[in-house]
Amino acid sequence: MRILIVGGGGREHALAWKIARSPLCDKLFCAPGNPGIGRVAQCVPIPLGPPFHELTAWCREQAIDLVVIGPERPLADGIVDALAGAGIKAFGPTRDGAQLEASKTFAKDLMREAGIPTAQARTFSNLDAALAALDDGPPPYVIKAVGLAEGKGVTVARTRAEAEDALRRCLCDRVFGQAGAEVLIEEFLAGEEASLLAFTDGRVIQAMDSAQDHKPLLDGDQGPNTGGMGAYSPAPVVTPAIFRQCVAHVLEPCLAALRRRGIDYRGVIYAGLMITADGPRVVEFNCRFGDPETQALLPRLQNDLVEVLLACVEGRLAGIQLRWRDDAAVCVVAASGGYPGPYPRGKAISGLDSVAEDDRTVVFHAGTALDASGRVVTAGGRVLGITACDDSLRAAIDRCYAVARQIHFDGMHYRTDIGRKALDRLD
Repeated sequence: MRILIVGGGGREHALAWKIARSPLCDKLFCAPGNPGIGRVAQCVPIPLGPPFHELTAWCREQAIDLVVIGPERPLADGIVDALAGAGIKAFGPTRDGAQLEASKTFAKDLMREAGIPTAQARTFSNLDAALAALDDGPPPYVIKAVGLAEGKGVTVARTRAEAEDALRRCLCDRVFGQAGAEVLIEEFLAGEEASLLAFTDGRVIQAMDSAQDHKPLLDGDQGPNTGGMGAYSPAPVVTPAIFRQCVAHVLEPCLAALRRRGIDYRGVIYAGLMITADGPRVVEFNCRFGDPETQALLPRLQNDLVEVLLACVEGRLAGIQLRWRDDAAVCVVAASGGYPGPYPRGKAISGLDSVAEDDRTVVFHAGTALDASGRVVTAGGRVLGITACDDSLRAAIDRCYAVARQIHFDGMHYRTDIGRKALDRLD
């Protein structure tokens, strides 16, 4: 098969790394890709904006058998619809299905309709009305941009002043553009976060193993929210009982509600969860593989990923049984100085050649590029996803940080406590 991956971050590098190992893959492309992806796939500069005419023409010329879409933006823009219209198989939901992530209002309405446990929330587009709503209860407040904000549109405000600032940044300053033209003021949920992703072919849904992302920038879950500073899998907070509960009361009702709305959803449904004292509650739904959860999940997946993706696209997922390695995986994100705010680019990255990569240790490129002299340099906020697997979570954490200490670029920083919650729980 000739396969194209759309995207150029750490998630797409993990997908490329896994897909390249499939005997079904004869030729792998990635648009636009990055230097790390370029080691396992041919990177191609195809315009990826709607209406996707250049993409569909290129896929026809190259006889592409399957397109795998990584980021949420092209999905929300209708990339799968365009490819399907051109007779090209694509893994991911249509534009209608991608509303599950592209509109938090859509997702909240669907959860209410399906009886999926989630936080209470109200939507506002007027600043005065939103500020008045803060009188309805004490802090902490959760303020969310309704649209796509690259994982940075959520503020957990510990004080009223922080909540007012978050509302003004969204509704007045438009720091998230049109994505923040409406906001949710949501009930604060106390507990421990977890991620549960699932494959679906529109009728059957199969959950992946659990994972936990780390959104805040700094150790101890301090600082502003980011796109994700690290992840590990499996997450001990998701016990077998909670796993079954999430499948029965979150994932399956979500798919059923989408079907009732006439949406043939094929791809990944990602449930971001808060495990509270009263059970799991959905914080958000995403319509694609998580980043960085994918970097921790795919090294543990024993199946041929291409077989699973095709089964989803072709409506035969019932014939697939997901298999997972018993070991643990940890991904630590190395970020640029200043992230998630403005950050410099073009900083030379050293130490990559010293890392002995194998089945248990991989450095996934996220925000990297090649400069004029061919050096790998920084080109994004999240630069690298350093991933390691081992027989125990503690051993995987130690292996991961040992690799991180071999790599350097000016301003490089990372959290030093990825997986600490799990160790505390296991201890």
